[in-house]
Amino acid sequence: MITRRQTVLGLSALFTPLPHMAVAQGEGEAVTPETLIEMARARAGRPYRARERVLAAPFDALDYDSYRAVRPVSGKSAALPLGTEFRADLLPPGWLFADPVQIALPGHETAFTSEIFSYDPALIELPDAMPDMSGMGFSGIRFQTPLNVAGQWDEVLVLQGASYFRALARDTVYGLSARALSLGTGGPVPEEFPVTREIHVFSADDGLHFGCLIDSPRASAALIATLTPGSVTRMRCALHLFPREVLGNAGIAPLTSMFQHNASGPARIDDFRPAVHDSDVLVIDNGAGERLWRPLANPASLQMSAFRDQGPRGFGLVQVPTEFEAFRDAEGAYHRRPSAWVRPRGDWGQGAVMLLEIPTENEFSDNIVAFWRPEAPLGPGAHRFEYDLDWLAPGLGPLPVPEYAFMPARTASGIEPNLATGRLFVLDFEMSGGVQEGALPLPEIGAVPGAEISGLALYPVQGAREKLRVSFVLTPEVGTNVAELRLTLRHHDGRLAAPVWLYRWTRTAGGGV
Repeated sequence: MITRRQTVLGLSALFTPLPHMAVAQGEGEAVTPETLIEMARARAGRPYRARERVLAAPFDALDYDSYRAVRPVSGKSAALPLGTEFRADLLPPGWLFADPVQIALPGHETAFTSEIFSYDPALIELPDAMPDMSGMGFSGIRFQTPLNVAGQWDEVLVLQGASYFRALARDTVYGLSARALSLGTGGPVPEEFPVTREIHVFSADDGLHFGCLIDSPRASAALIATLTPGSVTRMRCALHLFPREVLGNAGIAPLTSMFQHNASGPARIDDFRPAVHDSDVLVIDNGAGERLWRPLANPASLQMSAFRDQGPRGFGLVQVPTEFEAFRDAEGAYHRRPSAWVRPRGDWGQGAVMLLEIPTENEFSDNIVAFWRPEAPLGPGAHRFEYDLDWLAPGLGPLPVPEYAFMPARTASGIEPNLATGRLFVLDFEMSGGVQEGALPLPEIGAVPGAEISGLALYPVQGAREKLRVSFVLTPEVGTNVAELRLTLRHHDGRLAAPVWLYRWTRTAGGGV
């Protein structure tokens, strides 16, 4: 099934040049994780080689509808068994997916031929004589497992489009995506999208163990991963990165999502739904032991934020609301979109969690990217980054357990109703077990250059004792277009009582607050 997300991912592949294709599956010995890593290392030692597209008819002329009319055939390219817990579908090339991917599955022949797909004659006219397709390759692969109900095969992971992939936790639907590697994201020149050239499944005995060979003009890489599905679907990842030149703008463990609007404002989206987003918060567990809570925004102009850190413990894009009423979208089911959490293994050293927010007027574009950027440029040679990537059910509960009495639950803002020169922020926190009036935490907002903070207040929400509300008004000075906000709640002994709430205020497209 093609979705909005696949459309966006395919666009990245569409504008990426094609390098020299790898040797076809079946020649030589079986590829192991170690040999795949060496293949990536060897590629980096050679100049990058681009190639022309090699799509043959009818794959060279597919559009959105006709691409959906090409279907994998069961037993040939669909429902290919991988042990007892997994099976695979090979995905056809064409439409937005022009980059050829060579795929190797244990126990299966995976040479590309036209006969392993079916074609809807109402949408696709086949040539009288089918051309040679032996060098084409696939666009990616889809894996299934009994994720939700025993005996029922459900999608759990799709690798398709540049180096993008998406996975599901139990009882979730596709939302945000991940990538093997990003290069130049949010920089002054066009972003470079590394592309998956080969996918090798090594085994499916204890989780799905696979690897991807990645190539790009400035680097090659091997992503080695083991997928374990469940209520938390975990990918144990190791990125082996081999730059061809010094990389000062590499993105490690990138996450890509969509945020259009919610109550955080300012509202410029005319929509019947109160919120539309795949994720609404960037959460960071930094090396200092703090949890940072940064609500996402749909700004009037592109914004890039850096959260400097030493040895991060984790970061992720989180979908907080879990109730239908938060979105009121029966088709989109945004209340079931998963969160994704990156947990580094080992010391990643100094660097920053980067957040890119791109303006969007619709829900069809991925406009949010978060990733780790090492402080020191990565020179030619070998670099290794190990991490767990967890795909979680939405909500606060599935996140790593925080040691806080209060957790952010909702950020909202609107024009201050009296003077209309400032912006009123209202933050709701969930309380664990409730607190007495005299034991309420102490709120504090640091100085905001170029803006005044007034009316800071904290109080339990009437009729909802498990909710604690903080409100304040931001009034920017003339000429102030950006203000960084940082709010903390502390116990009376000075300990943090809640994650550190961060937000970047920017003016609206019309110059308002």
